[in-house]
Amino acid sequence: MRFFRRHANWVATPLLLLLLLWLWDWYVRAFGVSPLVLPRPAQVWNSAQGLLTDPKTLPHVWATLYETLLGFAIAIVVGVTLGAVLGKTRWLERTLNPFIVGLQVMPKIALVPLFIIWFGFGPTSKIVMAAVLAFFPIMTNTILGIKSVDRGHRDVMTSLNATRWQTFRDMELPNALPFMLTGMEVGIVLAIIGAIVGEYLGGSTGLGHLAVATLNAFDVQGMFAVIAMLTVIGFALYFAVVMLRRFVTPWHEAVLIGKQQD
Repeated sequence: MRFFRRHANWVATPLLLLLLLWLWDWYVRAFGVSPLVLPRPAQVWNSAQGLLTDPKTLPHVWATLYETLLGFAIAIVVGVTLGAVLGKTRWLERTLNPFIVGLQVMPKIALVPLFIIWFGFGPTSKIVMAAVLAFFPIMTNTILGIKSVDRGHRDVMTSLNATRWQTFRDMELPNALPFMLTGMEVGIVLAIIGAIVGEYLGGSTGLGHLAVATLNAFDVQGMFAVIAMLTVIGFALYFAVVMLRRFVTPWHEAVLIGKQQD
């Protein structure tokens, strides 16, 4: 019974996916839905196979990955750096907080045309968009991690006459790492969304552009296939960040609990 509970997800998740695909196929057949509205899963699979074997698809995949990962890397550097500074400098955080909140609530999608004007239709505008969307969860979680250090731990570092740098390196940064990684898990999802939205609205490469091209050609099956590819890529990137948590913070309670459940 214990073995079943540990490994139930490896059976239940594929079964649930198969059930959803069967319900999808049954709904299309039972109600006679047109393929121009909702194709059957088998039709989407055939279109996906065609895209994967088409040599023109690979450059689009690499373009989206390049824009997403570079934008995500920029968001990590800027978000962690600014978050650490604001977390350690309370007066600066209070001063900039209204501006940070204002930028967070601003609809980022509305910035895409502006980025296209500033940076052109090339990959730069998509990279900036991906970085902007991924930046805020990384920064806010870094601030939270720096500020959430236990007061007793700070007193210990003070009693040891530790410098500000030593306190940050040996206490605040390890404490903030789980928070940073949580922000990165959200940030990588937002980064790929930013890159795709940028490709939707301007550009000639990337899976977002490919999705628009299939839509303009009324190739609904191809559009579903592109969406499925984006889902797989997004899941893979998210899974990579989750695995990074296990590698970087093996001592954290959430990682230890996950390993026990595995």
